[in-house]
Amino acid sequence: MENETTKRTLHSDYGQADQWMATIGQVAERVDDTELETRELVDARGAVQDAKRSRNLNTLSVCLLVLTILAVFYTLYFTSDIVLPFVLAGVLNLLLSGPMRFLHLRLHIPKPLAALMLIIALFGVVGGIGAAISVPASGWISKAPQSLPALQQKLSFLNKPIHAVEDGMKKLQSLMDQTSAPGPGIRTVAVQQSNNSGLTSVGSTILVGTRAFLGQLFSMLLMLFFLLYEGDSLLRRFVEIMPTWADKRRAVQIASEIERNVSLYLATITVMNLLVGALNFLQCWLLGVPNPLLWGVVAFLLNYIPIIGPFTGIVVYFFVGLFVFPSALHALVPPAIYFGIHLMEGETITPLLLAKRFTLNPVLVMASLLFWDWLWGIPGAFLSVPLLAVFKIVCDHVESLTMIGHIVGGPQTKKKGRIRSALPFSSSVK
Repeated sequence: MENETTKRTLHSDYGQADQWMATIGQVAERVDDTELETRELVDARGAVQDAKRSRNLNTLSVCLLVLTILAVFYTLYFTSDIVLPFVLAGVLNLLLSGPMRFLHLRLHIPKPLAALMLIIALFGVVGGIGAAISVPASGWISKAPQSLPALQQKLSFLNKPIHAVEDGMKKLQSLMDQTSAPGPGIRTVAVQQSNNSGLTSVGSTILVGTRAFLGQLFSMLLMLFFLLYEGDSLLRRFVEIMPTWADKRRAVQIASEIERNVSLYLATITVMNLLVGALNFLQCWLLGVPNPLLWGVVAFLLNYIPIIGPFTGIVVYFFVGLFVFPSALHALVPPAIYFGIHLMEGETITPLLLAKRFTLNPVLVMASLLFWDWLWGIPGAFLSVPLLAVFKIVCDHVESLTMIGHIVGGPQTKKKGRIRSALPFSSSVK
């Protein structure tokens, strides 16, 4: 009996021990689950904090980037007298780099002499054109006041719309004067200036502008000479300081593509502008417009400025037609022919020559034109497309900027199983 009692006691003890072990296991599992949930919660909180920190850093980086860009534009605007000659010299260096290598490597002419020959040839052509057109241009300017009555008679059909616009402006001005009229106790004092002071200020302004232009021209010539002479060695030193071989190769690729594409663009549009000038010279000669060489040169120069230049040429040719022909209907013939020549060149020939290189988005071309024209005036308008092209080339070769380069590129359309440019580089330019 005692043995059976002992056995029962042992069995009950074993049962309680098993229950305790099961309870301890459940408690341990709960503790493990709690620790796991705690770790997951801590990890989740850490991930949230890291996301907030990275978002704050991204916002800070964007703000710093925007401030940096604004600071660069501010510097370019207020240092245009210094920066603009350097940029023009760089663009002209890209245009003359091919002839420079031909003179130095093929003809074995020393670099300083070759650079000096190219500069003299370039500005000799520019000076010759200026001397050729200066006399007829001054003649047209002197005859302009005498031709104004005839011009008003030919445009008499615009008198009614002009008078309507003037009446509307007067009414608007009277309303504005009533709202901003001074009080009854306030006197208005009119200050009169003598004509002599006005002439003196105009003369001083012309002298200051001429001196600034000559200073910028000298700076550009000096910088262009040294770029032609030692530009290759400067690029070589820049490549040598790159830390890795990949960076060296990328720098060489960017420099080579910028030189190839920008020089090709400038050479192509120069040849096409010569063709445009020659055709407009021919049409002015056939139509009997006086001084056809002057208007051919005007068409040649205006075609360098994208979009705005051709529209300005149309207006100029219309007013020339008004001075020359007896009626306003006949005066529409020269600008119509000018517009046809521009369409043939800007939308057919030049795109075929340049579309294989790359394309630029026409919206960004127009934005670049307006921006650089506001920043640097007419030289900025001339530089707008080359600078946008350089920006796109750099973005295409820098991995973090490839998306921006894709945006700057022109739209693409599929044609005959291939991707084809919808708006070629030059069509967006012209």
